[in-house]
Amino acid sequence: MRKIIFSGIFSVFSIIAFSQAIIIDHNCTKLDDIPESAILNAKQTLHIAYEHTSHGSQLMTGMSALIGQTNLNGYKGDIYQWSDGVVAGSLDIDDNFANGGDLGHNGDTAWAPKTRNYLNNSSHSDVNVMVWSWCGGVQDNTTEGIQTYLDKMNELEQAYPNVKFVYMTGHSNVWNDATVKASNQQIRDYCIANNKILYDFYDIERYNPDGDFFEFVDDNCDYYNSAGGASAGNWATEWQNSHTEGEDWYDCSPAHTEALNGNLKAYAAWWLWCRLAGWDGTITNVKSITNNDIKIYPNPATNNLFLEIKNLEFKINNYNKNEVFIYDVTGKVVKQIVIASEAWQSVADSHEQSSRYDAINIADLQNGVYFIQVGTITQKIIINK
Repeated sequence: MRKIIFSGIFSVFSIIAFSQAIIIDHNCTKLDDIPESAILNAKQTLHIAYEHTSHGSQLMTGMSALIGQTNLNGYKGDIYQWSDGVVAGSLDIDDNFANGGDLGHNGDTAWAPKTRNYLNNSSHSDVNVMVWSWCGGVQDNTTEGIQTYLDKMNELEQAYPNVKFVYMTGHSNVWNDATVKASNQQIRDYCIANNKILYDFYDIERYNPDGDFFEFVDDNCDYYNSAGGASAGNWATEWQNSHTEGEDWYDCSPAHTEALNGNLKAYAAWWLWCRLAGWDGTITNVKSITNNDIKIYPNPATNNLFLEIKNLEFKINNYNKNEVFIYDVTGKVVKQIVIASEAWQSVADSHEQSSRYDAINIADLQNGVYFIQVGTITQKIIINK
């Protein structure tokens, strides 16, 4: 459950997760939402052990390629370094600490004693985060096999209370769709009910950055009309082709999948590290007036505001599509507008299709600073008559 609140003195919006569980999913794949201070704190306080095979390597490939992407939207400077070992200024990740391996298949438990052996080694006494990933083990599993995984994780948590254990869901596989969904939901339900930490690998693979959901997907981002049917497209390459490389996404080569999926896995990984280091998930940044998703003009404004949204379907992260709120600097809603779908006009701007609403009447508002919220996007506006 999420609630949007207003943090008055700094005039910014915050999103707080009330659940005690930490769930890292497609809602945690925006790089610009992660504060610089949270990243720096993670690098100073975390010592991570991460074991994976090819699918799990997508996180590390994405994180490695993120370094140096200085023109990327939301990039906060070259602070995204990680290293396999303690290096000043880098996040410490012992990558593939067990020399290759994953959570195995139905009922496999070999990973659990490997974890104990690793943590019992005094040279690893600084490790405070432990992560194991799946490869193909979810797609051929059973309810009993998944429960064995959950029980072993819980046993490790009890044995090593100073280590934060991260649960994972497995990757998508449209050819074993029902089993993949059931197994991943079992893991997800357990984590939510028992206040665990979950990196929801599968959930991230079912949404593009605009929040569009794909019911039947494969690990390379192909989507289908039904389980095991013919491919209807590839959500990652379609999004990449309609956006700017180096600004909206960056090139990388994650195993089994497309660059954009590697991007999202990396962003979600940084969300995870920052949450584990104490960041509560509060989003304090205000979107720039030049944000690619939305235009609000003129700014400063006098009597009317014009609202323009790219994409005629006007989807913003599955929030109520046609509600617009204007807040004053204390967080009070001073105007709420519900825009009927027929009020949106189709316009062409620089050869891109958009939806425009003409116009929001602000003649009744006093001069000053306000914030306008559309879906999850918030922008500062100034009224100066």
